[in-house]
Order: sequence, then C-alpha cells, then structure tokens
Amino acid sequence: MGKARAKGARAKAPGAPEQARGGRARPNPNPFEVKVNRQKFQVLGRKTRHDVGLPGVSRARAIRKRTQTLLKEYKERDKSNVFRDRRFGEYSSSLSTEEKMARRFALEQQRQHEKKNIYNLNEDEELTHYGQSLADIEKHNEVLDSDSDTEERGTLSAELTLAHFGGGGLVQSTSQQPGQGGERPRSRKELIEELIAKSKQEKRERQAQREDALELTERLDRDWKGIQNLLARKAPPSQDRDRKEKPQPDAYDMMVRELGFEMKAQPSNRMKTEEELAKEEQERLEHLEAERVRRMLGKDEDAAAQKPTHVSADDLNDGFVLDKDDRRLLSYKDGKMNVQEEQSEGAGDSSDGKGEGEDSGEGSSEGDAEDSGGSDSHSDLGSDVDSEEDSGGLAQEPRLTPGARLAGGGQGAREAAGTELPYTFAAPESSEDLKSLLSGKSMEEQLLVVERIQKCHHPSLAVGNKAKLEKLFGFLLEYVGDLATGDPPDLRVIDKLVVQLYNLCQMFPESASESVRFVLRDAMHDLEGTIEAKGRAPFPGLDVLVYLKIAGMLFPTSDFWHPVVTPALVCMSQLLTKCPVLSLQDAVKGLFLCCVFLDYVALSRRFIPELINFLLGILYTATPNTQSQGYTLVHPFRPLGKNSELLLVSDEEDKATWQRGSLSLHWASGRKAQTEREANHTRLSCLAVCLALVKRCVLLYGALPAFHDITRPLRALLGQHLADHSHPRELQELCQSTLTDMDAQERRYQPLICEKSKPVPLKLFTPRLVKVLEFGKKQGSSKEEQERKRLVHKHRREFKGAVREIRKDNQFLARMQLSEIMERDAERKRKVKQLFNSLAEQEGEWKALKRKKFKK
Repeated sequence: MGKARAKGARAKAPGAPEQARGGRARPNPNPFEVKVNRQKFQVLGRKTRHDVGLPGVSRARAIRKRTQTLLKEYKERDKSNVFRDRRFGEYSSSLSTEEKMARRFALEQQRQHEKKNIYNLNEDEELTHYGQSLADIEKHNEVLDSDSDTEERGTLSAELTLAHFGGGGLVQSTSQQPGQGGERPRSRKELIEELIAKSKQEKRERQAQREDALELTERLDRDWKGIQNLLARKAPPSQDRDRKEKPQPDAYDMMVRELGFEMKAQPSNRMKTEEELAKEEQERLEHLEAERVRRMLGKDEDAAAQKPTHVSADDLNDGFVLDKDDRRLLSYKDGKMNVQEEQSEGAGDSSDGKGEGEDSGEGSSEGDAEDSGGSDSHSDLGSDVDSEEDSGGLAQEPRLTPGARLAGGGQGAREAAGTELPYTFAAPESSEDLKSLLSGKSMEEQLLVVERIQKCHHPSLAVGNKAKLEKLFGFLLEYVGDLATGDPPDLRVIDKLVVQLYNLCQMFPESASESVRFVLRDAMHDLEGTIEAKGRAPFPGLDVLVYLKIAGMLFPTSDFWHPVVTPALVCMSQLLTKCPVLSLQDAVKGLFLCCVFLDYVALSRRFIPELINFLLGILYTATPNTQSQGYTLVHPFRPLGKNSELLLVSDEEDKATWQRGSLSLHWASGRKAQTEREANHTRLSCLAVCLALVKRCVLLYGALPAFHDITRPLRALLGQHLADHSHPRELQELCQSTLTDMDAQERRYQPLICEKSKPVPLKLFTPRLVKVLEFGKKQGSSKEEQERKRLVHKHRREFKGAVREIRKDNQFLARMQLSEIMERDAERKRKVKQLFNSLAEQEGEWKALKRKKFKK
C-alpha cells in the first residue's frame, strides 16, 4: 500500500472511509476495519493519497468480482457449446419490444402461409409425370412384363393396350361381336391371365432362339479355326496390300522398343568387409603353403604315379572334378594307341615314387594316396597362378596339365618347391628373426615376405595379432636403419618398405608414433651427449636422416603441433645449428636435411630461420673469402678457417666437364674415395642443389612481410660472387633466375611512422554553464533518460501488481477447488451413510423375519 505520509492522518481517520469508498461506505464503519497509513514527516504542498484504507471492504469487493468473472470462466472450462439467440431483432437496439413482437408475428404468419401454398393440391392445375396424369397412374391398371429382358422390353401388345387403355371394356374381335357368337364374353381377370400366359410363352421362345443362335456361333467358330491355317497359307496376297506402302515406325516407337530390349541392370554382390577379406587372404595363403609343402615332399608325385588321371585329347582343363575317376590313361606311340604300356609305366613310376616316399616316411604315402584325387589336380594350377601374380607377371611359363607336371617333375619339382618362397610366415618376435627372414632375398621377395606376414596376422583374425603387427613396425624401422648403414646402403629396398610402414602406421598410429619418437629421442640423446663431451657434434649417420624423411611421409606435417613431427622439426633444427660442415659428406647431409625441412613446411609455410642460415653458409663456402658487406655468417659457419672455402672450385676444366644432375644420397655415406675431379663435380652439384633450394625458399616465403629483410644476405652474396662468369653456365642461369624471383616479390609492409599528435588548443575564457538543480528530480540526465526511467519504474510497478493479482487469482481458484472437493466428499459420505442405513434396515427386517419363522 505504501507508508504513512503525515501524522495528521489520525485526525482524518473517521471521515476518510467515506472519501476512499466514494460515498458507498457504510454510515458507521467498523473502526477495526479502517487502516491508517501514517507518514514519517509532513511535507508541505504534497497531496496525500491512500492515507486511509478499508482492507476488508476491498477484499470483499475483489472476491465478488472474481466470483463473477474468474469463477464463471472456471466453471465453463472445457465447454465449446454457446447458446445464441437468433430471434429477430434480439440484439438490435433501434427496435422497441412492441416493434420486435409485431415483426416476429408477421414473419411467423408469412412462413405458415408459404407452407400451406406449397402443399395445397386443391387447385385446378393437373400434375403429370413423364407426360402422364398422376390421377391415372394412381389407379395402377398397367400390367408390365417385368420378366422380359429382350430388346422388345417396354413395348405393349395390342391386347394389353386395349385392356388397359380402351375404357376397361372386353376384348372384341372381328369374328366375335356381341350379337353373333354363342360364347360368353370373357372377364377382365381372364384376359389378364391370358396375356400373362402369352407373354411367358413368348419369353420361352425367345430364350430358345438365343440358345440356338449361340450354339450355331460356337460351331461356326470351331469350323473357322480348322480352315484358318489353310486359308492363310494358300490365299494369294491381295493387290491392294501390295499397292499400300508399309508405314514407317515413329521415332518414339523405335525408342520405346529399344528401351524394352535393353539389358536391365543386374544386382551386384555386396562388398566384403575388411575382416572378411583378411580371412579369405589368410585361407588362400595357408592353402598355397600346404600345396607347396606337399610338392616339396613329393606327395603329389606319389599319388599321381599310383593313380594316373585321365586327360583326353580334347580336354580343355575346365576344372571339373569327378567323384571317381577309373578311366585309363590314353596315349599314342607311332600312330597307335598304347594303353598297357602306359599302365605299366605308371606302375613303375608309382613304385619309384613309393620308394622315395619311404625314405621320407611310410605314414605319409597312405594319406597322399587318398588325397591324390581331383582336388590335387587343381591345387598346382592355383599355386601356379598365385605364384605368377606374386612375382608381378615378369615371366609367363606355359601352363601344363597336372598329370604332365607330376609325371615329368620328379626330383626337379621337389627342388623347385623347396626353393619357392613360403606363403605363410610366423610373426617375428625380435629384429633378428625379421632379419633372418629377409636376408639373402631380392627386393621383391622381401616385400612379399612382409606383405604375407601382415596378411597372415591381420588383427581381425586373432586376438594377439595386433601386438604382433605393432612389434613388426618397430622391427621394420630397425631393419631400415640397418639397410641405411650398410655398405653400400640399400636405398631401393628402403623406398619400397616405406609403403609397408605406412600401411602399419595407418592401422596402429599410436604405437607407430611411439616407435618413431623413440628413434628420434635416441638420436637426440646421442647428439646432446656428444656436444657436452666435445663441444660440437658431427652430422649423424644416414639412418637418422632416413628416419627423419620417413617421419614426414608417415605423419601429417601441416599440423600446428604433432607428437612426432614437432620433435622431428626440433631435431633437424638442432642438426643444422650444432653440426659444423667439415667435409663434402657433411654438406650433402645438410642439404638433404634442408630438402626434408622444405617438405615438412610446404603446406604450412612455416618460416625456418635455421634453414636460411644454413643455405647462406653453404653459398659462402662456394665463394672466395673476401670482405663483403650485406651479410654476416652465424654458427656453425666461420668466415675464415680451414673449411671456409669447402665448395670452391678453381679448376676450369672440371667446371667445363660438369653436368647438372641429381645429388645422390649415396655420397653422404663417404665409404668410397673420390678423385679430385669427382670431388669438384660433387662441389658443383652441391652448389646447384643449394641454389635450387634458395629459389624454392623464395617462392615459399614470398608472401611474408619481412621477406626482403630475410633474403637481403642471400641477395648480396648472389649478386657479388655467384653471378659472375667464372661458374658454369647452368649455375649462372639458376643464380640469375633466383635474383629475378627475389626482385619480383613486392613489399608487403609500410615503415613505422610516429603518429602525429593533435595540437593542444589555447585556453579560452568561455563561461561554463551549469544547470540549475531542481529539487525532487534526478540530476545528470536528459529528458529522454528521465522519461525512460519513469517508464521503467512504471513498468516495474505494474509488473509487480500483475504478479500480485495473478497470485491472488490462483489462491481464489485453489479455494474454489478445495470447496468443490469438500462438497463432493460430503455428498459421497452422505450417500454412503444413507446406503449403510438402508442396508442396516434390510438386515434388521431380514433378522426379524428369520426370528418370526424360527418361532413358528
């Protein structure tokens, strides 16, 4: 309500209720219902409102209003029917009650008069139906033959017409007039019965005619089918048909026929999952390995010798297997068929085979004899096909029949099967086991062994295969390192084994990354230990370089951070900054690291300062030591010293004989001594590779804002020394192309300039206008802000009032619902009590009746 506003409100308390209630208050209000809102202090000129209130009266008025509105809506909830008064002029305010009643009476009389006129049949008009009078039709004198279903249905005979439409008299004939014949005239009923009999007779006759016509039609159809073929063959072609040209089919018809004869798409077999493919590959390799072992032991030869397989002259070797083959082997000798000799030779071969088989074991000959049926005749064919596929199709031998292969193989077939590469391998448990499997084999055989190990131990085939393949990745890494440190390094095999490493890395990325991190961590540990001991460290061996190259091929190098690539980048940066270039081998290794660095950052375009510094040092070692401006060498290079002119070539003859080519990584091993000319050619090749890398860096970092500042030392070195005419022509062209690319890059930054400060204005003696304070208003705001604050305050007040009214409405509805529940409970209790009383009365009457019967 608000707080009290004045102490003088106490004096106004008796007369205040009448003013608050607008004259509707009681003459003598209850003093306990009057509430006086007192003020803390009196303010002159302030109007006081709501200083006295009547809470009880206000509450009763609110309850009465809610009863008339809210309670009515609550009781009419879920009701969609509405009563609408459609009487004439009910909602019209311009008509009086007497006018409404008069108009309603007139409308009622008019409505009744219209109804009487509609159904009044006493007029002179004659009503007809289809041209017939309704009065005549109501007599029902017409007799129709409803059973007739012929084409004459609905027609009336002369007798029927005369009987019904001739005035109702008797049927008179020409021969029987009323005064001539002695026969009595027939009655109407007899005439009607006679008509009915005639109509039935006619109907039977028409039915018989239809049956006869149908029978004749069927007989004619049978006769026509019998002579139709004769007429079609012997009938000469008509002249009219020859004269008419055959119509050409439309383009649309031709297209429709073509679509009708087109081959429909056949459903294809579903694609097999990776597990199913691995299972099939494992079974295929196990089958081929079993066949190879059988051929190596000579079991197929013994079986074929004991029971030769029949091969006819026109056999196409289609692969049909017979359950039981007891046919004789057919052979020809000198144009004559020889069967007995072949059988005897076969028996001799079988005895020889048996003797050989006894050397290897007697128990195996019996099992082989049982398996020497049709299945063995196709195992060799499948193994030959698989061996041809495994070898890459380099040699295609003529395919022989299984019988000829077994009969003519002998000891040579066993030796060939013994030297053949097995199809299944056990997973290596150590790096030595893998080396023993791969040592002494060609590159293709090594790759085939690794591939078959993966197929035989696919993770979906057994539980422990995943751990075996994870170990295989580590063993392959170690084997690659051994190949790289060999003399000479077998880089071709390493290049092919990267594919197998990549496949294993895709299957087990976590274990693969852990293995590569372990190798890099070991290399960095050795590098740090050597630096701590000697203060510097040489470039690592070829195995570490190969590992860095493989890491960039196996893992994504464009990530901002990667658990394998990021340590590899740090490792290469340490090698380029901590390892001095002391020989040609070091220069080749450093250039190889630069190539790997650029491969790493080709997508991310990450700037590598160590790379630019190393290329600058390599270019400096290829120039004479002179004092120059524009560049400064940084460790590990020195401007003066023993290796400051490592790549400088002064022999003109060697420059003339040099040809540009790729710099082989075999030169980094340094196992083979080089002549002076070969060394000079290597120096020039290193310089060419360095210039190519510089040009690649120019194209890679051309978009950097600091590009010209980065390449300023390189531009100075190239322009002063390497662009002269003392170097080979190809190097000069490459140097000029690099300088041109540098100059073509535009500057992408503006030099920093101090910002111009705004001038400080002079102090002016302008009077400061201060707004006069107005009591009772909030200062420091404009009219719009004050209006906005007023509206916000009003909205907050109205919102609180609405929330309070909603709360009171909910309480009122809750009380109404509670009263309804209590009324229903009271009514239910009253009915239950009444029912119990009725039952008690019945029980008492029944017991009284029972006692009365018992007394009797």
